[in-house]
Amino acid sequence: MSFVTKNTDLAMGAKATGSSAVSESPASAVRKAAGKVAGKVAGMVVGKVAGMAVLMLAVSLPVAGADAGSPIGVSLPAPGGPYPVGTVAMRLVDRSRPDPLMAARPYRELMISLWYPAVAGGGPLAPHMAPLAAADWDRHSAPPLGIAKGAVTWGATRTHARVGAPVEPRAGKLPVVLFGSGDGGPRTLGTALVEDLASRGYLVVTVDHTYEADQVEFPGGRLARALPLPAKLTPKVIATLLAKHARARLADMRYVLDQVTALAHGRPIGGKLPEGMLGAPDASRVGALGQSLGGSVAAQLTRDDARVDAGVNLDGAYVGPVATRGVTRPFLQLAAETHTRDSEPSWKSFWRASTGWKRELRVKGAAHGSFTDLQPLLPQIAAKFPKVPLADYVGTIEPGRSVAAQRAYVGAFFDLHLRGKPTHLFEGPDTRFPEVSLIP
Repeated sequence: MSFVTKNTDLAMGAKATGSSAVSESPASAVRKAAGKVAGKVAGMVVGKVAGMAVLMLAVSLPVAGADAGSPIGVSLPAPGGPYPVGTVAMRLVDRSRPDPLMAARPYRELMISLWYPAVAGGGPLAPHMAPLAAADWDRHSAPPLGIAKGAVTWGATRTHARVGAPVEPRAGKLPVVLFGSGDGGPRTLGTALVEDLASRGYLVVTVDHTYEADQVEFPGGRLARALPLPAKLTPKVIATLLAKHARARLADMRYVLDQVTALAHGRPIGGKLPEGMLGAPDASRVGALGQSLGGSVAAQLTRDDARVDAGVNLDGAYVGPVATRGVTRPFLQLAAETHTRDSEPSWKSFWRASTGWKRELRVKGAAHGSFTDLQPLLPQIAAKFPKVPLADYVGTIEPGRSVAAQRAYVGAFFDLHLRGKPTHLFEGPDTRFPEVSLIP
């Protein structure tokens, strides 16, 4: 079951219980609007199911098929920082705990990727998705977006990072940022933002949450798919599932941070490391970043773990204790156009309880999926397959401007709070980013 399907099913389950998740089913809204919905459906569901990545499953939408011609390729925007980027994927095994989502497994197994400033040249460009994961995405995750199997050559998409390239010594000690995607989404869905942070001199660690993410490819040609949803989604089932995922993610992130701390102290982890990685992370400067449920977990990690200095939530509602307790450390939340504190109770309670430096930004024309790689990728697909409901997923904002604004504000936030680099971006409107408004 794709992350789009899963999150819509949860939204529908919440709606059926009277929890105000949505006012109308996405498929019904599409039928009624007949192509004029242009973001309204996405606006109804964003953030309504406690931080889930509620990307509408348009079950009645026509699917953009491969029969319109040869499969097309898509590309990611180049990072804008001064450094080339390197990356390496690693398998980690936490034998201190059983798997929280798969009871039969006596340990927790994760895939992560390290993204970092690298020496120029050397190594092939890393794929956006590993081969088996890309094929599974094509079969299971793309069709609910209105994209037929085989319409896009997902496996051919390349990042701008060189696999295993040496760490750039001129970057010095690297502040660390942990990244988590929306519920059900693979770690690859934040690549456009993650690569940019790495090019600015950060070590960014992206994490796949096994058996929740749609697909996780492990070394040796092994693919782990997400567990199916329960057959009946009652309010209690939905709440239990969200809480379970949030707890599993929090433990995953703390374990990953343990591994990064080991790296910082010169101790190897996982498989083969790039030259210069041992001792490169600066574990005294750590940030947490996430989209949707990943943003909620970033907040909880910022609250609970003293090693985390600052956090960013990309359009996710809050799950668990942090929703009412807030944080005491610097925190930034970015919102889609229709996501407000008035429409999302957890945002209001989190905001009131948070006592540290805090800012909320709203991006005009953005939708929930705008804070993922769907923002740059879907418009390229919709240019050939017009039936793809572009606005429902990534809003009406021009993709390049959306990506540029997110990179600028997230980068400036971490520069300010992890590097002590002053910025005026959070003091008021900026003419370079007219789509972004500061919410008092």
